[in-house]
Amino acid sequence: MKQEVITSRDNSLLRHTRAVRDGKVDDAIYVEGMRLCEEALTSGLTIHVVIFSDEIARKEKPAGLIAKLSTACDRLVCISEKLLTYISYSKTSQGILLLASRPETSEEQFTNRQVETSLIVVMHRITNPVNVGAILRTSEATGATGAVATENATDPFAPKALRGAMGAAFRLPIWYRPTYAQVLDWCKQRGVKTVCADLNAQNNYTELDWTGPCALILGPETSGLSPAEIAAADEAVRIPMRQPVESLNVSVAAGVLLYEAARQRQMGH
Repeated sequence: MKQEVITSRDNSLLRHTRAVRDGKVDDAIYVEGMRLCEEALTSGLTIHVVIFSDEIARKEKPAGLIAKLSTACDRLVCISEKLLTYISYSKTSQGILLLASRPETSEEQFTNRQVETSLIVVMHRITNPVNVGAILRTSEATGATGAVATENATDPFAPKALRGAMGAAFRLPIWYRPTYAQVLDWCKQRGVKTVCADLNAQNNYTELDWTGPCALILGPETSGLSPAEIAAADEAVRIPMRQPVESLNVSVAAGVLLYEAARQRQMGH
């Protein structure tokens, strides 16, 4: 593929790249850094543009990745390190980024990719992209079959969330922006038990049978799930903690609960 060179900051592609980076373009995502660009390639994303600095292209490993990406993208663009810093999400540019089609996040594709004993993670009103990314990464690591980010949660494909997920968002079935009621209804129709993480629950998380189809529901970082939201689900479990600690980071709580589910599923309870 013919490589383009852009030297002006006032270029339409660079302006478009910044718009994608800032979440202003609905059908495209911004992927930055060697590791994530490689994950995007191996995950089969539709890649439109690859932008890299003249500096990184002189190094052996990045040059190899650029060569691989050049066979999978529509445009290959070389710019100066200074220009890359202008469009970069990170404070210090990582030398390479790409724009790709946003993966499908509809209810239909999510449903089609589920298995008989689903293990779904529902991120309800979780607004910190670092936590969303970490939960997606842990979900994939523990064998979850999908993740849901409700209408008021952070976009799982925001740059910060993608960085935390380390490629999991490209592979895991994701349903984005349903209401809480829609998620509960979806689970009810399919016999998926809904389980809330709740600090005041009677049952310890190890006492629950996680071996059947389950949806773990995690609430916002500061307030947690409301009493009405907890009451609407089938079960609630707590993670015991020693005083004076009152709560765990939501992504840490997700890890504790998902690994218990994975342990039980592996052992057949």
